[in-house]
Amino acid sequence: MMRSMFSGVSGLRNHQIRMDVIGNNIANVNTVGYKKNRVTFQDMLSQNIRGASSPQGGRGGSNPQQVGLGMTVNSIDTIHTQGSSETTGKVTDMMVDGDGFFVVGDGTNNYYTRAGNFDFDSVGSLITPGGLKVQGWVADSAGNIDTSQTISDITIPKGQSIQPQATSQATYVNNLDASTAVAGTVPVMLEAYDSLGNSYSIPALFTKTGANAWSYSIPAASLPANITAAVVANPAITFNANGTYATPVVPNTTVTLTLNAAVGATTPQVLNVDFTGMTQYSSESNALLDSQDGYSSGVLNGYAIDKSGSITGRFSNGLTKQLAQVSLANFNNPGGLSKSGENLYTSSNNSGQPQIGTAGSGGRGDISPNKLEMSNVDLSQEFTDMIITQRGFQANSRIITVSDEMLQELVNLKR
Repeated sequence: MMRSMFSGVSGLRNHQIRMDVIGNNIANVNTVGYKKNRVTFQDMLSQNIRGASSPQGGRGGSNPQQVGLGMTVNSIDTIHTQGSSETTGKVTDMMVDGDGFFVVGDGTNNYYTRAGNFDFDSVGSLITPGGLKVQGWVADSAGNIDTSQTISDITIPKGQSIQPQATSQATYVNNLDASTAVAGTVPVMLEAYDSLGNSYSIPALFTKTGANAWSYSIPAASLPANITAAVVANPAITFNANGTYATPVVPNTTVTLTLNAAVGATTPQVLNVDFTGMTQYSSESNALLDSQDGYSSGVLNGYAIDKSGSITGRFSNGLTKQLAQVSLANFNNPGGLSKSGENLYTSSNNSGQPQIGTAGSGGRGDISPNKLEMSNVDLSQEFTDMIITQRGFQANSRIITVSDEMLQELVNLKR
């Protein structure tokens, strides 16, 4: 008689635990990156009334007779299914599309989270709402990122500058008209920057010197202010009979600029000029400067994040440069992670060690910028489980009530 009562008590206690878990799931239905929990039950140790017997003689075998002693919680599992995405339009919001976790730290310990609602603090550190710093790799001054290095805090100071670079390479493309008369010219421009970032627009000329032959020159009379001389070495350009550029037998064309000393920039400045992308066909001349590698100084005024977690800065001089890359971690058993509050997880003895790397590799998933991962709580499932749990609780309470009434009847036998 007492066994049924204690079984009912165990049912009440553990259905209450399940209700606690369901309540927490529903409370976090709008929590960014929240992963729901579920409770499973198992029966407890059973008391043997009679053991099993094997067939012998003319009799068959008999099964054991056991009375269960109640139930207990089997597991409280964290369900790491993908949550739906919510587009926010905020550049520092990120969502992991896959199995990875963002890595954040407090300078001593690392934590892991699916909530990508990040922002920058007053010193430019990328942080969680709780102040933990997002971990990854910071680019060097040239914009190169070495993901083989240990991860560290991502810090991108607002207003950081990019140093100017003097032009050392210029490339021309398109066509020079083959029907141009000898001594005919085609005007073009040479754009260049000096070591201080000053820009110069220098008029230049292509002059036809013979069949399939041209020269490149910079007239001294057209030099802009602060350039005192421009000397072109190896100016000859030749084309094949089919109009394609001919590989020169002389060294490459160079332009040596002499700058006014009052400017303060490095002088002389040597530019290598590339004509390999040019042609000479009998059609309109449309030769132009395609590119040059110099630029002025610039200030960071924006950034963008791609699916690999790479943060690319946009500078006021029109350049872009990699600034940092967000790291991701995954685990052999993410269900073994321990929840630490504030949407954070820590590794445990059964989660395995964090496997830290870049997004899109090692099964870590991609990063979706300008989005957040919503909770994976399914309210219809939770309400259904709530009803089932409530009925289970009620049924176990009836066990206690009926057991009590039976005990009362037993007591009443002596009356």
